[in-house]
Amino acid sequence: MELKAYTPDEVAQIFQISKHTVYELIKRGELQAFKIGNKMRIEHAELERFKENTKAPSRKESSPESNQAHFIRLSGSHDFLVEHFAKQAAHDLSMQIQPSYIGSLEGLMMLYRGQCDIAAIHLLDPASQEYNLPFIHQLFVYESILVLRLAAREQGFIVAKGNPKGIHDFYDLTRKEIQFVNRQKGAGTRFLLDSKLSSCGINPSGIKGYSTEEWNHLSAASYITRGMADVTFGIQSAASHLGLDFIPVAKENFDLVFRFTEDNKQSLTDLIHYLKSSSFKNSLTDLAGYSIEDLGKIIYQTEELTC
Repeated sequence: MELKAYTPDEVAQIFQISKHTVYELIKRGELQAFKIGNKMRIEHAELERFKENTKAPSRKESSPESNQAHFIRLSGSHDFLVEHFAKQAAHDLSMQIQPSYIGSLEGLMMLYRGQCDIAAIHLLDPASQEYNLPFIHQLFVYESILVLRLAAREQGFIVAKGNPKGIHDFYDLTRKEIQFVNRQKGAGTRFLLDSKLSSCGINPSGIKGYSTEEWNHLSAASYITRGMADVTFGIQSAASHLGLDFIPVAKENFDLVFRFTEDNKQSLTDLIHYLKSSSFKNSLTDLAGYSIEDLGKIIYQTEELTC
């Protein structure tokens, strides 16, 4: 088994890009990395995944038009089910899918600007306490879109095994001895956290580490495993992956937003059918913190769409 891990300098040399670009890819969540002390490392398997996802479309396709139709860009929040869906669909449908895990809000904005085909989002509207649709209705007026439910997820506090600091609610985050690590602005998890803090009347300036930001759940939770923080706010599956404890706070809806164009309509239709298929559902095995009873349910669609 290949266990090699690369430095950002080595990755830059492999891809013939600058080290700055490597750090930007890590920051945006497109390339997953971990830290040993202050040193960043990228596993060999992650490098292979990234290379596969960024390959040019196969020359076996009959025309440039058909190649383009099978190249799908997915942007938004990082989630283990989204990652699994992208990999399984790419394999089973022989389709090029390029994921970019940059946070829910930025993913939705990229979809609005026509820079991607699918957005993965979980955005809580503080006014209505409704997920995703208030943002979608504001942005997409004339576009052909369809919103599918992927899963409901548990969000809460991720802490060390046994919860040694006794963290149970948001007020505990303000204790002077508690070190927190946050998610980046625009992340759906950050939206939920800030909404909860506001409801509790808590000023974020009183939380030590509130300004420390990470770009995905595993990166934030790894601060706990390395003893660099006492708590983060995230999903149960991240805690399970790292053997940490989880205190549930809220259940949220995680949706996929498909924007149809003449170029991508057939590919997106194929992806939607695949998402609803029994073969995909049967491929889901690690579901700690997820509820998939509404997987594939249409949450919203423009009237002219029939999928």
